[in-house]
Amino acid sequence: MCFPGALGTIWSDFKPQIEGLNQDVFTVLVWEPPGHGFSRPPERILTSKFYEEDADTANDLIKALKFEPFSLLGWSDGGISGMIFAAKYPQSIEKLVIWGANSYVHSKDIENYESIRNIKNWSERASAPLKKLYGAETLQDVQNSWCDAMLEIKRKGGDICGYLLEKIECPTLILHGDKDPLVGLEHPEHLMTKIKRAKLHRFPEGKHNIHLRYAKEFNDIVTEFLLSKMK
Repeated sequence: MCFPGALGTIWSDFKPQIEGLNQDVFTVLVWEPPGHGFSRPPERILTSKFYEEDADTANDLIKALKFEPFSLLGWSDGGISGMIFAAKYPQSIEKLVIWGANSYVHSKDIENYESIRNIKNWSERASAPLKKLYGAETLQDVQNSWCDAMLEIKRKGGDICGYLLEKIECPTLILHGDKDPLVGLEHPEHLMTKIKRAKLHRFPEGKHNIHLRYAKEFNDIVTEFLLSKMK
């Protein structure tokens, strides 16, 4: 099951995985959390609790679809909700793959987020499909809501899900692009020290969207991890 990033949708975030992962081996389920893509209306106002809310909603979906046990692939915000899911519902998860994710925010992270608050600062490649889906005004409103939620988390001490990391029991693969402009290397390295059965794979030239930019390599690495036997 694939968890998209902030404002992400099934096809904008996971097209290379839907089409590229071996469907003779895997059943690929991608969802759009409340307020994302076609999981609207209503439009969603994000609060500091939205990561846990998404994890809980995903659990309800999994139960309804009888899709467990399963492995979870989470990008960015989806990786954060994925970690929360793995900690809260360990009986459902076989393996966890996350990238572009962090368990806390500090001042430098907030600076990075504020640099992308205005959607006019986004690349046309990133913004065009989302503007088409949401409309520019709604997209900006939700982006403002997301940035405000990050500020609220920072004001409350900065912890997102750090207190849950030790509860993640499943084998975990952390992937990271070393040139990620939003998530510095300290974050995956911190996750490595806190998640018991974790390993890290780095893309030296990768940025935030390594699963899109390096889709074949990414899919191969993930496939090997999901099919491997780990103690």
